Amino acid sequence: MSSRPQRPSSPGPEIRATPGAFPSTPAEDNSPTISSHYSLSQAVHARRAEFTKSRTIRVKVGTWNVAALSDTEKDVGGWFIGGKGVSDKLSGLRVTDEDDPKKDEHGNTLDLKDIESVAHQEARRTKKVSSLPRHDPGSLPGGDDIDIYVLGLQEIVDINSPTEALRPFVDPHPAKKWKRAVIEALPDGYCRIADQQLIGLLLLVYASPAIAPTITSVSSTSVGTGLMGYMGNKGAVTTRIVLGETTRLVFINCHLAAGTDKNMVDRRNWDAQQILNRTKFEPVYDGSGVLEEFGPGIGDEDFAFWFGDLNYRLDSLPADDVRRLLMLHTRNEYDSGVLSSKKIESELSKLPNATISGSNHRSSEDSGFSSNTAFTSSSEQSSVTLPVDPHSDPASLQTTLSSLLPHDQLHMQMRARKAFHDGWREGPINFLPTYKYDVGSVGMFDSSEKRRGPSWCDRILYRTRKDVLDYERKVREEDKAKKRDEELQARGVAKAIADDEDVLFDYDPETDGAENDYDENLDADPGVVVTKLGYEDRLHLDYYTSHQRVLSSDHKPLDAVFTLTYDAVDTDLKAQIHQEVARELDKAENEGRPGVTIVVDHHSPDHDGSTNDDPTSASFEGVNFGHVRYDQPKTRGITIANTGRVPATFGFVDRPSGEHQNGASPPWLSIEFDRPSNNQNSNANALQEYTLPPGDALTVDLTLRITSISQVRLLNDSSQPHLEDVLVLRVTNGRDHFIPIRATWLPSSFGRSIDKLIRIPEGGVRKLQHQRPHGSSGGSSTPVKWSAPREVFRLTEAIEELVERAAAEWGMRGEGGDEKPPWEEGLGWPFVEGGWRWEPGKEREGLKMRVREALDTDQAFDTTWTPDVPALWRLEVLAETLLEFLTSLEDGVVPEHLWAGLEAAIIEREKTKSTLSADEERAVILDSLASSPPHSVAFTFLTFMLARVANEVAPLASEPRKSHPKATGRARARTRSHDPARLRRRQVEQSLAALFAGVVVRAPMVGGRERERRASEGRRMRVVEVFLVGKGVG
Repeated sequence: MSSRPQRPSSPGPEIRATPGAFPSTPAEDNSPTISSHYSLSQAVHARRAEFTKSRTIRVKVGTWNVAALSDTEKDVGGWFIGGKGVSDKLSGLRVTDEDDPKKDEHGNTLDLKDIESVAHQEARRTKKVSSLPRHDPGSLPGGDDIDIYVLGLQEIVDINSPTEALRPFVDPHPAKKWKRAVIEALPDGYCRIADQQLIGLLLLVYASPAIAPTITSVSSTSVGTGLMGYMGNKGAVTTRIVLGETTRLVFINCHLAAGTDKNMVDRRNWDAQQILNRTKFEPVYDGSGVLEEFGPGIGDEDFAFWFGDLNYRLDSLPADDVRRLLMLHTRNEYDSGVLSSKKIESELSKLPNATISGSNHRSSEDSGFSSNTAFTSSSEQSSVTLPVDPHSDPASLQTTLSSLLPHDQLHMQMRARKAFHDGWREGPINFLPTYKYDVGSVGMFDSSEKRRGPSWCDRILYRTRKDVLDYERKVREEDKAKKRDEELQARGVAKAIADDEDVLFDYDPETDGAENDYDENLDADPGVVVTKLGYEDRLHLDYYTSHQRVLSSDHKPLDAVFTLTYDAVDTDLKAQIHQEVARELDKAENEGRPGVTIVVDHHSPDHDGSTNDDPTSASFEGVNFGHVRYDQPKTRGITIANTGRVPATFGFVDRPSGEHQNGASPPWLSIEFDRPSNNQNSNANALQEYTLPPGDALTVDLTLRITSISQVRLLNDSSQPHLEDVLVLRVTNGRDHFIPIRATWLPSSFGRSIDKLIRIPEGGVRKLQHQRPHGSSGGSSTPVKWSAPREVFRLTEAIEELVERAAAEWGMRGEGGDEKPPWEEGLGWPFVEGGWRWEPGKEREGLKMRVREALDTDQAFDTTWTPDVPALWRLEVLAETLLEFLTSLEDGVVPEHLWAGLEAAIIEREKTKSTLSADEERAVILDSLASSPPHSVAFTFLTFMLARVANEVAPLASEPRKSHPKATGRARARTRSHDPARLRRRQVEQSLAALFAGVVVRAPMVGGRERERRASEGRRMRVVEVFLVGKGVG
């Protein structure tokens, strides 16, 4: 009996494998994600002794070729589960235990003498009921004494039928009756672990309720080696399981090539090699988050069991002689007059008398395994009965079997290292050949016309991981020895030693050292098997025999019982150890990993009188810039401190942003560290890294500035005017830190169209923000408030006033000064930088921001500057702001559609070479713009302002008085063309026209030749210039 833990009463869940699948795994085994924490797995494995417990189970492996005969499934429960149908006399060993009497289902003790006789069993045999002998209590362990049942069946369908051989799919119906027969015979709670079918091959694996939950990584597959080397009429079905997360078992059920021809032995060897090479399993999940990707075939397991109809025969012996020789032993199973007995006697009568001397009388001495034999001494009158070793008894069955086994093809191929030589072993064969019998007979070998010779076709082989390693070690040693011999022969050493006459000693291989000859078969006990995962297991073969009294097939079933002792994982203990190891590794890793702490500089809310519509800003833990405006830089600081025990190297990396949002920061945010980076001289696109020793810190300035007009338009039109992003600070060999960025956009009058600007109410665009519902952009649904953008009117009005005031202030200094006025240094002053008296800088930028804020809030410009700011500076700031405002307009003062009609009229006049006076040109232009009054009025504001500026910075002298009537028109024209003031005025007008033509008139891109592009630019310039010519002439 095996020593096993107490089984629970509730049945375990059934684990299934899809029949015929390649490869297949149970539905319960979800494929795990491959883990990269191998150090954790290794650390847990190092403490495996703390969460593993030794466990001993019994495994029964059975094989049976049912020859496609019907109703054979009725016998499987009796012989495989119940251990019945074993003939003690023909099994080679006494499998019954007299100290453990058998009992029936009612608890009554059964006498082995009550077992149904062979004659009666054969006489009543029908297909309707089981062919097993009645009142057989069972000789082998079965029922709940077995923890894992592994059954291999062959020819459950007719594999010679073309219908079955060429079927494109596996027919599951024949397998269903076998599953049903097995599960009905098993004790309650046993469940199917795997099943795999390949035409006539069927492999079934069942486990007890105590073992089934501990089985994982079930994978089944099949390999066909039949017709053309791939068809499924021959081949193997294989299942791999893992016991207790520690021990890997592989079960191979095969049916190799049949036939008695010499070349069929090589074909069987080829079949076996193909099965080894082509069998592939799913990776093994080791239970700790690691999915192995290597060693998925046969040979990577800890224990393997290869069984089935291997079809190896007896060589060099006449089939009839073998049949008759074995029937000398089987005839004693029958009474006289029985049909099988008559057939046997008929066969034996054909033998020479010398061969069967004494065969005419039936005696118990002919039985190969009688318990004792009487020997009489010639010197004594008394006889003494002594037990005789069957191996020493020339009349015993065992002696007969021993004389036949040297001719067994399988053993011959193993010795020749052609098949099953790499560690495979087999238990002692003490039973009759399992093939071929007359169906319905216990001991009548094939009496048909073919009279096939008896053979041990059905076999159960096994090997351990230790067997494989020992074989591989032996092969390596032999290869080394062979190489050494070849090297010695190459150098002539071997010949020199052979020719040396000074022999120090004589060696006779026939006698010397014979007692020390190594016989690998003597080392039958594998001992301790170190598994792939480093556990120590043991495997012992308890029983290996055939069931001679199963009559429903021409093959006799064969089974073996193994005792397996292995280390099984206690899942609760392992989980506890796993947690402890994880905590220890985390602690060690955290102490050895760099770590930084980020402190955000939180600023107080903006005090600009605007309302913050974001109720979550107070609780926001990231960098909050508060309210931001167009082209207004805002800076926030963060402090990065190394709070770890090792130096920390870090830098901002690309954000997980969407398309067209690459980079460490958005385009409106700049990052500046208070020190140079480690790689400041490398590629500008390279990651800028900084290193801090433990305890050190640095400061990072984050500056937000919206300068892109397209971004301004998006924010102006957005229903949720927030800027949000995330910066990613990556610490080398540490964790990433995510820093949220947030800002609230204050709407701007910049970037809008004239149609939207004329709808802004009094109070500015900020007031419009609170008057319209969310989602509205101040479009056509808002009523018109102004005839032209108020911002254009306010800027042009202020510039007109300040240019006159600045010129007057400069004139009050006197004309004798050495410094030139700014308008004489730059023709485009005050709109271009040349001639500016207030150089660009923070003060000038600050004043520009206040001017833009005054536009957006409808505040007077006088509130934006202090009295000490000169008019000249104020003028330059307003002029620069006006140009930026006009450039930002979405449609322009003269939109593209209006310019298209106006330019077409100009081109038409150019073609007809018709000329117009300045007043006529101005009338035509204004008439073209009249279709859009807001644009026409804005255009008038601008051109009037430009004419006023030109008149102030380049005034013309008064016209000659009328007291010069004799002066001709030609003389007056000559005088004007050489007048420096007029030349200066002309240059200013052209400069201002060229500057404003590009921002006032929106024209499409002109392709083609450079001449056409210049002509188009000249027309736009003329549209502005014509409103400046002659203005201000007194």
